[in-house]
Amino acid sequence: MPTLLIIDDEEKLRHLLARILRGEGFTVLEAPDGKTALKRLEQSRVDVVLCDVKLPDVDGVSFVPTLKQHAPGAEVILLTAFGNIPDGVRAMQLGAFDYLVKGDDNERILPLLNRAMERVELRRRVESLEKQVGEKYSFSRIIGSSQALKKAVDLAQKVAPTDAPVLLGGETGTGKEVFAQAIHQASRRAGKNFVALNCSAFGRDLLESELFGHRQGSFTGAHKDQKGLLEEAHGGTLFLDEIGEMPIDLQAKLLRVLESGEFVKIGDTKPTRVDFRLLAATNRDLEAEAEAGRFRADLFYRINVFQLVLPPLRERVLDIAPLAHFFAKHYAIQTNRVTPEIPDNFQHRLEQHAWPGNIRELKNVIERSVILSEGRFLALDTLPMSFHDPEHPDDAYDLAVVEKKHILKVLQHTGGNKTETARLLGIGLSTLYRKLDEYKI
Repeated sequence: MPTLLIIDDEEKLRHLLARILRGEGFTVLEAPDGKTALKRLEQSRVDVVLCDVKLPDVDGVSFVPTLKQHAPGAEVILLTAFGNIPDGVRAMQLGAFDYLVKGDDNERILPLLNRAMERVELRRRVESLEKQVGEKYSFSRIIGSSQALKKAVDLAQKVAPTDAPVLLGGETGTGKEVFAQAIHQASRRAGKNFVALNCSAFGRDLLESELFGHRQGSFTGAHKDQKGLLEEAHGGTLFLDEIGEMPIDLQAKLLRVLESGEFVKIGDTKPTRVDFRLLAATNRDLEAEAEAGRFRADLFYRINVFQLVLPPLRERVLDIAPLAHFFAKHYAIQTNRVTPEIPDNFQHRLEQHAWPGNIRELKNVIERSVILSEGRFLALDTLPMSFHDPEHPDDAYDLAVVEKKHILKVLQHTGGNKTETARLLGIGLSTLYRKLDEYKI
């Protein structure tokens, strides 16, 4: 139930108002003066404060900031025996929700309380969502305890509070965007936008439009003005994944933005100013690319202020089990199933694998095994074919039979969707069609 605090030195009026509001379903606390009110706020979480303007020890209007300081999530409604417009205006400026005249505004109290409670609940939902987002992308959610991972996290935590550009290196699938999100959440820009763009996902012209935005009519198809991601990231963080794939001429434009803090949209004539932090990622050796003339050396040195290379999963064997358990729980929830256990022989096989696709590959492997396993445990025969080595004596299966069985199960799961089946199997669509022909499926 919502909790109200009534602060009024008129005892009979306070008790009467408290009795009425308790009848409406509110939990009501009472205080005859400001000193007692602050004690009540220390003892209980209060949603709305009804405060008289004339109190024995404090002026109610001036008391509003103190009340808000002791109960930041509460709304304050002031009560007065005589209407006074200047006092009402000042109260609102100091943070009061509203200002009521006793007696004249009795019919407004309940609707006003309900509106105040709606604002309180909305603020709490927003704070809860912000907390969830912060926790989801914080360093505490990076799974693993290996020394290689701890070293990477330690370095990232040290650079996070600064505004220094960070270049995240490492093989594909090592979690570069996860680290970028965590760095953003631990920075002073955490409350602003985190804008991510994969530079390899667009052609040159579309990438330029996505980054810089354009004016209406600047090219065929530009039917209206469009903000670019540089502008969307203003005040926050811009994450450019696969920055090594950016065309050379766009690299020059990006460099000018980083050096001047402004850019010109496509089709515009005046510059737009922006302030953002740049995080970039690549699986290439950009220094070697710069020496070969495939990446601008000046941009490389501009973004390489702090380089952080993420370790591949094969160097984080201790982290494979906790990651596998996390993904198993995640996909069990998605498929409305009990979280399966991971037996020792299954875990051992995971730890023996080379993981060329790193965490992304492990995630896909566990997703497939959760889908295909039928009992309490993840079954060995649900692992992809690359895990089944003849040297392992517990593989009492003909590999072709196992492969055919896998394909049939995944086809059944996807309702015959061959594109999705190929994705889950980790093979190309043409390879899937070849195997369907080979096994006469």
